[in-house]
Amino acid sequence: MTLLQLAYFVALADVRNFTRAAERCGVAQPTLSRQIQALEAELGAALVERGRSGARGELALTPAGEAVLPAARRMLADSEDARTAVAELIGLRSGRVRVGATPSLCLGLLADVLRLFHEQHPEIHLELSENGSQLLVRDLLRGELDVALVIVPPSGLDPALSIKPLLRERLSVASARADSTPNRRGSMTLAELSRHELVMFRQGYDLREVTLRAYRDAGLSPKFAVEGGEMDAVLRLVENDTGVAVVPDLVFAGRPRLRRTTLLPPLYRTVALAQRADVATTHAALAFHDMLLSYVRTMPAIGSVDADVTVLHRQ
Repeated sequence: MTLLQLAYFVALADVRNFTRAAERCGVAQPTLSRQIQALEAELGAALVERGRSGARGELALTPAGEAVLPAARRMLADSEDARTAVAELIGLRSGRVRVGATPSLCLGLLADVLRLFHEQHPEIHLELSENGSQLLVRDLLRGELDVALVIVPPSGLDPALSIKPLLRERLSVASARADSTPNRRGSMTLAELSRHELVMFRQGYDLREVTLRAYRDAGLSPKFAVEGGEMDAVLRLVENDTGVAVVPDLVFAGRPRLRRTTLLPPLYRTVALAQRADVATTHAALAFHDMLLSYVRTMPAIGSVDADVTVLHRQ
């Protein structure tokens, strides 16, 4: 007895006609008939009443056929479940996930998630794209990324994307801490900040846009020490006392050479998980998606830097 024979028999039971059953299965009628006969020979009983038909010319099943039919359906369903389980398992052993994130999120959040995901799924190939939110959205829409951690701008993101807000994070002023005292938290107004020279991120960084927008809204003009840096370069320049920068609270973790000063009134940004709304998620990408959400739901408090981070996704 083979699954193919059972599939032919179920098709015949559904349509009650050899010709239509053969068409449904995509085989010639003699082929289907031979396989049904072989199944009957193995079971030792006829499954179809070949000498008579119903009122509409449909074949009837024998009592043996009626008894076998439910078992045949279950066996085929179990076989499909097995194929699905194996396909998912293979997908998590040999898949690929293309992840994008802003540089600050790579430092403050994604590094731990990628480590945990690699430990659980070492055969999945991880590709990381580090860029500003605008370029990450572009790459998502082009199909060059599977998922991305992006910053939601005031105008919202492209409607072609599926968006899941994850965190609300405060932005603070980073400056050099030249002495050995603990990293104390102070505060300053935007007018006070405008008296300092900024180390400014390059075009395309949401941190650049939010900082300059805050200056414009307050009727202030920024002064720049250096423009055009990536996250690592900006933080290093701040540590060397070249200027100050507006950065997310999570960036201060593990950087004892930075002093954090909060802004009054405070500035916040919303971090979201984005992916194409019209593209089916692969098994590997879905596994990464689930791990990221699980990590965010259980994020430890970052008390060492007194970070102001609110988890938006708890379910």
